Amino acid sequence: MPHSDSSDLEPDSSHTLHPTIREEVQDLMMSSDTDTAHAPPPHIAARFSRSSTLRRKTSATSSRRNSLTSHHSSRSSRSAQGGPYSTHVAQHLRRASIIETRKARLADRAAHAEQVRLRAALAKAAPRASTSSEDRALAAKQAREKFLAQVAANCAEEVKRAKKVAEDTREKKAAEHLKLKEDMIERLAEAEKRRSLLQQHQRRPRTATLPSVEERKVIVRKPRTETEAAKVIQKAWRNSKRRSVISGFLELGLTLENIQNASFEDVGSLLSQDKVLQSTSKVLRMYGVQDSDSDMTGEHTATRTFLSAFLVLGHPAQVLSEDSEQEKDLIEKAKNVLLCFDNMVMNPSLSPSASQLESLSDAYTSFQTAFTAWKDRDSSVLLDTMLAQFVELDAIWQSVKNDKDGHVAEDYREGIQHNQTLLLVRLKRLAGPDRAMRMITEAVRKSRKAKGKKKLAGDVRPRAASLPSADATAPKLTPIEASVSDVDVGASEIGHRKATSLLPDNRTIMHELAINKEYRIDIKCKTDMREQAIQAVSANMRQGLESGLGDLFIVAMAETLREKLLSLVVPGKSLHTLISESLDTAMITNQVKMGAFSYQQFFTFMNSLLPKICAPVRDAEVKALAEDQTEDPIERLAKLNYVVDLLSVDHANFSLQMNAPLLIKEAMGYEQRCFANTVSGQKLRKTAQWWSGAKRKTEEEMVRRSSREQSAPAHRTTSDKIYMQGIVDLAIGVTELQEDDIPETLELDRSRIGRMRGEILRMVVISAVLLTAKNLMRRDVRSQWKEQAQRMWDLPFTDAQAFIAAIESRYALPANTKTQLSGTSERILLDGRNRQVSHPVVKVLLQKLKAHVYTRLSASSADERVKAASGASQVLSSGGLAEFVVQIGAMVDELQRVADVDREAHGKWYDDVIEAVNQENVTDA
Repeated sequence: MPHSDSSDLEPDSSHTLHPTIREEVQDLMMSSDTDTAHAPPPHIAARFSRSSTLRRKTSATSSRRNSLTSHHSSRSSRSAQGGPYSTHVAQHLRRASIIETRKARLADRAAHAEQVRLRAALAKAAPRASTSSEDRALAAKQAREKFLAQVAANCAEEVKRAKKVAEDTREKKAAEHLKLKEDMIERLAEAEKRRSLLQQHQRRPRTATLPSVEERKVIVRKPRTETEAAKVIQKAWRNSKRRSVISGFLELGLTLENIQNASFEDVGSLLSQDKVLQSTSKVLRMYGVQDSDSDMTGEHTATRTFLSAFLVLGHPAQVLSEDSEQEKDLIEKAKNVLLCFDNMVMNPSLSPSASQLESLSDAYTSFQTAFTAWKDRDSSVLLDTMLAQFVELDAIWQSVKNDKDGHVAEDYREGIQHNQTLLLVRLKRLAGPDRAMRMITEAVRKSRKAKGKKKLAGDVRPRAASLPSADATAPKLTPIEASVSDVDVGASEIGHRKATSLLPDNRTIMHELAINKEYRIDIKCKTDMREQAIQAVSANMRQGLESGLGDLFIVAMAETLREKLLSLVVPGKSLHTLISESLDTAMITNQVKMGAFSYQQFFTFMNSLLPKICAPVRDAEVKALAEDQTEDPIERLAKLNYVVDLLSVDHANFSLQMNAPLLIKEAMGYEQRCFANTVSGQKLRKTAQWWSGAKRKTEEEMVRRSSREQSAPAHRTTSDKIYMQGIVDLAIGVTELQEDDIPETLELDRSRIGRMRGEILRMVVISAVLLTAKNLMRRDVRSQWKEQAQRMWDLPFTDAQAFIAAIESRYALPANTKTQLSGTSERILLDGRNRQVSHPVVKVLLQKLKAHVYTRLSASSADERVKAASGASQVLSSGGLAEFVVQIGAMVDELQRVADVDREAHGKWYDDVIEAVNQENVTDA
């Protein structure tokens, strides 16, 4: 059978026929030849046909198969074997080939996808480090979020501000609407009031008279009863009385035009006349204008208050000292009360209506309230000024009342009593008798207490000190270490004493006692110098110990302590013997040489000795020294030396307290001897230069004063005025003192003058700031802001805001005022830091202060001094220095005492200097 034969032959011919058939099938399907003899039917061709875009590219094998040789061989094979079977096989092979190719392609894609998945899993599992791009992206995101949050906050703030502005605008419009409504209601009420008034007093026109006499008689009817007749009579009497009172007031001519045309003095005398007061009181009583009191005092008060409205409107410049809001309000209310009063007085034939009386009463009440507030504020300033004057006079009397020998008290007593009497009368009139006496008593008590003796808390009498006997002819000046007659003190001894002791030298003590009878040695002013000296001594001792010379320092320190302790005890007593034997210099020297000196035994002895010598007030310092167990012996020696100095100061002050009267008697002679030894054989160059400058300045001032009038004795140049001019130029200044500024005669007062200059600088700077603030706030420059000045006293000149904060602690400053005050204060404080005078306000204040001090110091008689002292408060207050009246008064008193002591002690040297300066002037001329 043919099929069996072909099947038998197929395996054998698979190697030869199969590739040829495959190639033929591929050639047939891939061929684009249209004239092929064995083309498949259309429906079969359509099944195997493929789009040109999806047709596979021919490979190299297919290209080989499409060659002419391959095509010829395939055709010969097909013609030899037959058609249908070979076509089926070709299709089958082609399908298998395509499937295999697709499987391989899909397998490759699956393998690639698996590799990609594996790489992605590995990359995801591995730890990733943030790159710069990711950081930038994260930062950009955060910045964007922050910006969005800021924009949101700004938008919220703007919305809030817009809501607030809208609410304020709405409230403002509502307030304006309410105000307009109230004004409209008030206008309508006034119109209704005027209408009712016109209806009540409106007369009939002439054409509206009754046509007949009978009708007129009907209107004016007779009273029927006695009661009605009495009422008619009373009404007529009241009208006549009212017209009489108003006519009497109008005859006075009290109109605003007449008040303005007359002088202030004439108006004051007119308003104080009894006739004016009585007439005005009758009118006000008729209109019901009175104070709350119904007695005669209340009526007089109401009358004077009402008449003050004429003064306020007629002469505001003389009555009002400022132009602040309070004064403007007072003027406005004075206008209202006078307008209401004029409307009622100008028509005496008409009785005032109830609305007019109510308007007058309201206007007067408002004016009275404003006038009382203004008067209280102005009176408070006047009260403070007059109290300060009274206290100043009392301080002068307290300083001279004990001087019986020189008859100074008799010269001052009459003038002080006269001025104090005048001040007391004014104070009682202004504040009332009881209140005035209370204020004076309290102010005088505070002043005397502030100037009283400052005593230490506790017993200051040393335990080892002895009271002087009653029959003692001369005091024993143990703490001064020398007799007042012994002035031959070497320079080395003075330098050693100053370096190792807190006590001043004898000349300084006698000089201070002559100026201040209650002088006591103050340790505070020398504490810093003392610490420096102790540190220097300690450093030298340590250096000596390191170099092997410490033995000399130990012996010297022991000798110094021995001398100080012996000066604190009475010779011949047991303590004096104990100190002499225990602190023997020779014994300590031998112990140091042999190495047997013990610091512990030395300090133990001192700790047991000092409680027996010290005053009870120093028990705490001595106990602290005994409990101090510092291992450094040098430091313990320094502390021991300091405590012994404290005991020396206490002993010296106690001796001064006991012996001050006798020392004061010898002070002038002692100073003359010391000054003679100091300047023996030398010319007083600095004194002559100082006197020449003061004389030249005094002559220029006298020429300027006498240029407008004839020369009078008060304008002549005298030695007293020249000296006081020099004293004022030295003390009243702000610059640093130079070496040649102080004359030789005032060398002991160098520290005092330097202190005064520092206080003057602080006074003028603080006063300039306060004066600027008062002017900007439109306050009275005479008002005393003592609390603010006290706070500013301790502030540095580098912090302007602290000065403004001191003012704001009491007074509220608007923003514009605070800005102006800050700029001005900064410029003023710049002068304080540089110790100069360049700001105009500071310059004017310093000139006024210098002129005031010179006026008080140059007063020659007791009456002139009392007059200058009594007017000091008023002069300084009006000049802008109201806060420092007391300090300036104390400074003037101190300068006066310094001048008196200096001229009494160095009078003959001043005579020589004056003669030499006059000769030089004559020679130059």
